[in-house]
Amino acid sequence: MSDVASEIKVGDAAPDFTLKNQDGNEVTLSSFKGQKNVVLAFYPLDWSPVCTNENKCLTDDFPSFSDANAELLGISTDSFFSHKAWADSLDLKHTLLADMHRTVCKSYGLYFPDLNCSKRATVIVDKGGNVAYVKVQEIKTARDDQEILAALKKLN
Repeated sequence: MSDVASEIKVGDAAPDFTLKNQDGNEVTLSSFKGQKNVVLAFYPLDWSPVCTNENKCLTDDFPSFSDANAELLGISTDSFFSHKAWADSLDLKHTLLADMHRTVCKSYGLYFPDLNCSKRATVIVDKGGNVAYVKVQEIKTARDDQEILAALKKLN
């Protein structure tokens, strides 16, 4: 597929984007530049078992991400309407972004064509707008928040 970039790597400039959050408000990655590190938590689909448990864990660890001066953004190909219902049902504290047109997961090389969604991956964008950490997981394996927090500690 020609519209899918190669998989993002540490040291790459993070492709900028603007997506709607679960409240329908636009969030732009570059708006955090110079202020916060940003954790992009790409996940396949709202309402699926692994994604549900994983996002509950991210919310449980939300204070630790805040303490690390990091913005936590969940990104999937669901609509912001789905995100809103899902976030409300789980009482999620972090922002969920709707990549309905798959442009962001494709620009990061994280598109999973078999399910027409994003791969399960974590990308940390440092305050300078560069990729400082990348981990792509097997689609059914939840990410490890402690590993992400340890990577953030190295940046502060």
